[in-house]
Amino acid sequence: MEATSHRFKDNVHDALGDANLQASLAKIRSGFVPKRAAAAAALPEFETLRDQARDIKNHVLGHLDIYLERFAEAVEARGGKVHWAETAADARRIILDLARAGNARTVTKSKSMVTEEIALNDALEKAGIEPIETDLGEYIIQLAKEPPSHIIAPAIHKTKEQVAELFLRHHGRYGKTRRLTEPTDMVREAREVLRQKYLDADVGITGANFLVAETGSIILVTNEGNADLTLSLPKRHIVLAGIEKLVPTLEDASTMLRVLARSATGQEFSSYTTLVTGPKREGDLDGPEEFHVVLLDNGRSGMVGTEFQDMLRCIRCGACMNHCPVYGTVGGHAYGWVYPGPMGAVLTPALIGVEEAGHLPNASTFCGRCEQVCPVRIPLPRMMRAWRTREFERHLSPASQRWGLGVWAWFAKRPRAYRLVTRTAAALLGRMGRSQGRLKRLPLAGGWTRVRDMPAPEGRSFVAAWKADGRPTQAPGDATARRHRGSAKEQGR
Repeated sequence: MEATSHRFKDNVHDALGDANLQASLAKIRSGFVPKRAAAAAALPEFETLRDQARDIKNHVLGHLDIYLERFAEAVEARGGKVHWAETAADARRIILDLARAGNARTVTKSKSMVTEEIALNDALEKAGIEPIETDLGEYIIQLAKEPPSHIIAPAIHKTKEQVAELFLRHHGRYGKTRRLTEPTDMVREAREVLRQKYLDADVGITGANFLVAETGSIILVTNEGNADLTLSLPKRHIVLAGIEKLVPTLEDASTMLRVLARSATGQEFSSYTTLVTGPKREGDLDGPEEFHVVLLDNGRSGMVGTEFQDMLRCIRCGACMNHCPVYGTVGGHAYGWVYPGPMGAVLTPALIGVEEAGHLPNASTFCGRCEQVCPVRIPLPRMMRAWRTREFERHLSPASQRWGLGVWAWFAKRPRAYRLVTRTAAALLGRMGRSQGRLKRLPLAGGWTRVRDMPAPEGRSFVAAWKADGRPTQAPGDATARRHRGSAKEQGR
């Protein structure tokens, strides 16, 4: 997909004015967030599992070359074929060659963000091959000709009425001419339309949640079962996965799965957890005749050994965006590329350049909720700050912003001057807003006051108020602590 991250501010403006989007985003706060909290609270060892998951991914990233070779050897020992793709163009070429070799006219696809990353659907269509998304959310946005807005709920920005309109417009050729109003009826109709597509497909393309180096297996996690039909019915199964998806053993995969569903949807386990190891063997009743794994780099190896390596721990659960106040206000399309939310604010600049995506790491309040809920404890705020630093060092941020930081730094290094300026500014702004307690306009802060009022200062700086009121002689908890210690001594006697 074409990146529009450089137009982030315009995208945000459009998102804030979209009533349907704002209504849809409310589902996140009432759905994913409380469900994740309940699932975590119900598992006493959840925090320990998070530590273990982090350590597993760190171990793999520290020995990535070894595990890539081990995985490739295991795949090929079981009859599969591994293909190495350094760039998105390489991956597209490999997949198109495999599809053409099988004389493919249609391919079914299960949900995969990495296929979005390489713009695979566009490439297939240009080659005269019809891609058919089988995940319901992906199918909906394919009909709408839109990219996904969330990595686990790609059509979360769509309302029920919008989906009904899409089905009415596109399903007429299948004899479906009734406008539907109930979600269950929409699911049933989509299932009826897609069923024959599975049977007719020449190739099935999936991603992979995990790649198991020990056995050469891929693991797919879904709630609809569409991936199972996609990989088992066609003669040729193609897997596209990033090189960071590796785990050493099946036991390690089990640990990752225990934190994945709980973090993503609040489930103990997703409805379907499928392990695939090679093509169909003699005696198997079903399965593909060919099994191909395309391992994609596309900038990932360049992150290893840098301050952004921790981003490669990501297991694409979506918890960071579910809890992000920025994502929850503007949605996924505002971020302008494949990966939205806090994880996208770190990963997108790494993959398409900070020149294109520099707005994204700046679109954060640094509240820290993303890191707090990440199942593999990725320090997303720290890495967003690192991108801001790089942007500043390369003079990519606006000149006015760099000038303002320079002025602030000059005063911050000179405490007396800093106190004088802040004292004067606090007094002046306090007088300006005294009548209403707020300021409707403020020089150099138009970006804030265009859409909201600025609370007026009380009139004194914090330092001035501290001096005037006097420093407390003891912290509020000190007396209580002394009383508790005294009680303990008495009990000991």
